[in-house]
Amino acid sequence: MTMFKPSRKAVKTFTPHEASIIRDAQRELKDPARRLLGKRILSIGGLAMLSGCDLKTDGSINSMLRKMSFFNDDVQALLFDPNKLAPTYPESMITRPFPFNAFYDIDDVPEVDAAAYRLQVGGLANGKRTWTLDELHALPQEDQITRHICIEGWSAIGRWGGVRFASFLKRAGADTTAKYVSLHCADNYWTSIDMPTALHAQTLLTLTYDGQVLPPKYGFPMKLRMPTKLGYKNPKHIVAISVTNDYPGGYWENQGYNWFGGS
Repeated sequence: MTMFKPSRKAVKTFTPHEASIIRDAQRELKDPARRLLGKRILSIGGLAMLSGCDLKTDGSINSMLRKMSFFNDDVQALLFDPNKLAPTYPESMITRPFPFNAFYDIDDVPEVDAAAYRLQVGGLANGKRTWTLDELHALPQEDQITRHICIEGWSAIGRWGGVRFASFLKRAGADTTAKYVSLHCADNYWTSIDMPTALHAQTLLTLTYDGQVLPPKYGFPMKLRMPTKLGYKNPKHIVAISVTNDYPGGYWENQGYNWFGGS
């Protein structure tokens, strides 16, 4: 049997952006974890060097990449500090206009009837299961000016207002020892987050943007704003929330995006 022997020309190289990400991760890890990260990076490079390999059709490669993604989730979860706050900014630094971003065009933004709207809470929660917008607006509100970071490479600073998600979950009788919170949306998007992120002080069930009722293009009637997560983990037009110990996945996550999606 002929063994594959990669030539020196096949050594994996990284773009400056990729190299910067790796350096930042290495600085945050303890030595044993750093060595393990290095091994995983080399493994990714080895996969990329396989001549003629189609990552979309080769089951073994897809399986390995999925395992690598779960490893990345584990590393990010270990690095996540539920007590560390993301940076906040002065009003003068707000990006105007704040960009629209979704998996569809702006003309396809869903129209949600405010009067008929009901937020459903399910799963491991023994409190109030249905919430109107008036009831949500009557809860204690707070604001934050934080940076939204998109996986596509851009970022923008916005002012968001609403209910601290940890407070809402407690009012809804959620089991905060559960592993996950999943969120389903009027535009057929869905995602899920870890409970420590759900309970983070800056995770906000957003009802307003820049002091006004949340516009449809930014997620009316509400979005979950998490400055500790990448943009695709911040769902808009939320209609249902579920607390669970069963891995829920997500729209992009089920297509290969990293599940933890943050820091």
